[in-house]
Amino acid sequence: MAGDGTILVGKSTGKSSKPEVLALKLANRHGLIAGATGTGKTVTLQVLAEGFSNAGVPVFAADIKGDLSGLAAAGEAKPAFVKRAEELGITYEPDRFPVTFWDLFGDQGHPIRCTVTEMGPLLLGRLLELNDTQEGVLNIAFRVADENQWPVIDLKDLRSLLTFLSENSKDLGAKYGNVSAASIGAIQRALLVLENQGADKFLGEPALDLHDFMRTDRDGRGVINILAADKLMQRPRLYASFLLWMLSELFEQLPEVGDLDKPKLVFFFDEAHLLFSDAPKPLLDAVEQVVRLIRSKGVGVYFVTQNPLDVPETVLGQLGNRVQHALRAFTPRDQRAVRAAAETFRQNPDFDVSKAITELAVGEALVSFLEAKGTPSMVERALIAPPQARVGPLTPTERAELIGKSTMKGKYDEAVDAESAYEILAKRKNLDGETAEAAQGSEGGLGGLLSSLGGLFGGGASAKDAGKGRGRAKPSLTEQVISNAARSMARTVGTQVGNAILRNVLGGLTKR
Repeated sequence: MAGDGTILVGKSTGKSSKPEVLALKLANRHGLIAGATGTGKTVTLQVLAEGFSNAGVPVFAADIKGDLSGLAAAGEAKPAFVKRAEELGITYEPDRFPVTFWDLFGDQGHPIRCTVTEMGPLLLGRLLELNDTQEGVLNIAFRVADENQWPVIDLKDLRSLLTFLSENSKDLGAKYGNVSAASIGAIQRALLVLENQGADKFLGEPALDLHDFMRTDRDGRGVINILAADKLMQRPRLYASFLLWMLSELFEQLPEVGDLDKPKLVFFFDEAHLLFSDAPKPLLDAVEQVVRLIRSKGVGVYFVTQNPLDVPETVLGQLGNRVQHALRAFTPRDQRAVRAAAETFRQNPDFDVSKAITELAVGEALVSFLEAKGTPSMVERALIAPPQARVGPLTPTERAELIGKSTMKGKYDEAVDAESAYEILAKRKNLDGETAEAAQGSEGGLGGLLSSLGGLFGGGASAKDAGKGRGRAKPSLTEQVISNAARSMARTVGTQVGNAILRNVLGGLTKR
């Protein structure tokens, strides 16, 4: 039904018995898909992704179990699907959709990379599980890099920058605050753990151009970008940090467009509880701000989670389009979740919402979508439409074949190691060493000059030699005055010559 500006999600089973549709012009008001494991959340996500693609809206979705990869293959006219289509008053037509596969580790899709600078200290601090003091040192590191225009691209750049902070902690501490060796050591150890988890493959270049997520195929259908997240889920902080980075970059890069006839991109955030679990308040505030304001950039964000309580109320209040699958009320927390889910809907007098949530069958859900004026519709109990594409994963051979034919092939596959903070600081250290050697050599020459001048006036013997009594007569008072004057003049000349040498050395280095 995309032709009329809507996506068919299902059909209500109550008195109204009407199609339940999501209006494309209100799809950027965000949404929530919730429900216990095995109740049909992934199928609902797939139905929505197919609908957006048919409407020419690009989609990004994390594939936790590998099932979403089936969007790239045509579905089968299974009896259950055909029957469900008949119940909805439509004809079941198998179809396949344009899909691009991505993978932070580069194994099951094109690599995705971002720079350390783009990640920023707030997200990186959470990714490294730093305390407030350590995060403060990390902020100092980013500030120093910004002020000196040192690009911090990958982990080795950040390590070099932290080493620089450690070696210059006294001077930097006077300007920015205490930079303790203990904090730097803790950050370095955390970076090692992060590298062992494979994050070094994510942090680097070529950095992802987010516009590559916002493409359509030759038929005008939106490309569905699928992130292979099965391995990534073993590193939940990396998963959450990456997706939040994506949202933040979209928010910063895209222009204000207001309310469009359809979104420019729809973003599905599966396992959304990982974003908010143990997140510090500044991060939660950032998430709330991005979710609230990114709507005006033409981006819709849909959180997928088991329990509505996983999402903070400040964010939950921004999610206008909702699909609630069954919840189990076995524990007190489960019962609170059922009540909370029921209270977020616009109540329907025809049935008890709390009771219905616990009775929903697989493929059935409570739905409420925004109506024309932006107000939520009355909650309805509905049957979810069958997907047109395959329900289930592609085979490794099928996936590899599609990756090989992808229009993104070759753009991100090979890492690039351009000159950045690591190389700049290494050169700086080498040049400092050369300058010190030059200064030491010039000091030796000036020492010889000093000795020569002193020797002219009888001051060439050292105190040690004088103490041995080598037969030299004790200098007269006049000779001592002349000798001291000569030494003073030598020191003055030496200082001037030394400064001139340093100026010449540094000037040459700067030009070079």
